[in-house]
Amino acid sequence: MAEVVLVTGGSGYIAGWCIAELLRGGYEVRTTVRDEAKKRAVLDAVSSVVDPAGRLRFATADLTADEGWDAAVKGVDRVLHVASPLGAAAPGDPDAVIAPARDGALRVLRAATGAGVRRVVMTSAANAASPSSYATEGVTDETLWTDPDDPTLIPYRRAKTLAERAAWDFMAGHTGPTELTTVLPGAVFGPVLTAATTGSVGIVARMVSGAMAGIPRIGLEIVDVRDLVDVHVRAMTSPDAAGQRFLATGEFTWMSEMARVLRDGLGADGRRVPTRQIPDFAVRLAARFRDPSLREITPALGRRNRHSTEKARRVLGWQARPARETVLDCARSLIEHGAVRRSA
Repeated sequence: MAEVVLVTGGSGYIAGWCIAELLRGGYEVRTTVRDEAKKRAVLDAVSSVVDPAGRLRFATADLTADEGWDAAVKGVDRVLHVASPLGAAAPGDPDAVIAPARDGALRVLRAATGAGVRRVVMTSAANAASPSSYATEGVTDETLWTDPDDPTLIPYRRAKTLAERAAWDFMAGHTGPTELTTVLPGAVFGPVLTAATTGSVGIVARMVSGAMAGIPRIGLEIVDVRDLVDVHVRAMTSPDAAGQRFLATGEFTWMSEMARVLRDGLGADGRRVPTRQIPDFAVRLAARFRDPSLREITPALGRRNRHSTEKARRVLGWQARPARETVLDCARSLIEHGAVRRSA
């Protein structure tokens, strides 16, 4: 009998690819949605790459509420907790980001441990294992924890760090059979299943559409969504993954390099990709006087902070594909889905 895996937040980018890969692997999949209206969209997205063959079921549950989680995990063998209530922009009240991320993770864990789920794999972020405020350059690994008390930490990084910390603290007091593993990805790109351009994918969409006038001196550790799903499944099944954190980052790539890949690789569709790099001082001035949202990226200007994936490669046998392939596949799929119009 096939194992049943619960994937939280089925309408999300990473969740959709997780569902598809699990179905390919022969699992029975259950996924949570916040409301009934999202079921059709999830089914259509997943069906574009794999035939669910009657093995995809839905449960209604919201990370911000207790209701529905016990029913969602009933009869489940494993959980991929990839959903996050974090929005793209930081609200004025930092706790409006932090509390839902932390409390949502705890809701999932309480339900999973209560149901005797074998393992929960939780998606954290490489930002939860990073030097605070990008103060130092170099390569870090899973032994480092971001300092949540750093006053310059943006709400997103603090929320991811505190949510993962809360999960490990909860499991430290748990004596049942449930195991926890966390995966800490970098910036997630790759092909999309819908026309949504949320998260990191929005960077490629803005470049290809011409909405980005210039390129800040920012670098990203690009990980392909397909490789990220692969490491989640490996972490879900490997006996050696229990109780471990795994960084899942790819090549460090400057945004200017991403732009060059898109211009060179997309032909006519790459004509609107920006070529001008914005000086650091101009970004800082804009952040101060014109666009406060830019304050979140100013600490990273010119910084080359990287994370080691040696542990994931050694323990799980994981490999990440080249960033060029990921960026181009992302752009081409955005064009295919109509999220970015083709150049005339």
